[in-house]
Amino acid sequence: MRIQIIAVGNKMPDWVTTGTQEFLRRFPADMPVSFVEIPPGKRGKNADIKRILQKEGEAMMAAIGKNHKVVTLEVTGRPWDTPALAKQLDSWKMDGRDVSLLIGGPEGLAPECCALAEQRWSLSALTLPHPMVRIIVTEALYRAWSVTQNHPYHRE
Repeated sequence: MRIQIIAVGNKMPDWVTTGTQEFLRRFPADMPVSFVEIPPGKRGKNADIKRILQKEGEAMMAAIGKNHKVVTLEVTGRPWDTPALAKQLDSWKMDGRDVSLLIGGPEGLAPECCALAEQRWSLSALTLPHPMVRIIVTEALYRAWSVTQNHPYHRE
């Protein structure tokens, strides 16, 4: 199973890239995790947010692999603690499809992206900075994987 994280945003600070890459490199060959960055629309004083969201959504949907299970990250999604996320990983593996996790931009995800979701995951009721979400998601996935493998990382 492969997991791709499709996220609106590019040109991340070095600390975000370093933190994310640290966890991405730890995943085993049989469960690679990768990022697809979607350039954000230009937001200014008179920006057409609805149109920007639509364009970002179109780009995200184009990046989703054929027959992928789609999981959106949304404040209104279900919160999963580490054992629950580990169960989700096992369930996704048993499903036999690759997984696309969608992280929206400042206004969230386009409605069309939300409509594709088979599952909705909430990291927190808080609004989190998008750069931090990348690190949190990759670390959470790695920790959940470590639980499924009885790897010592989870007990550190």
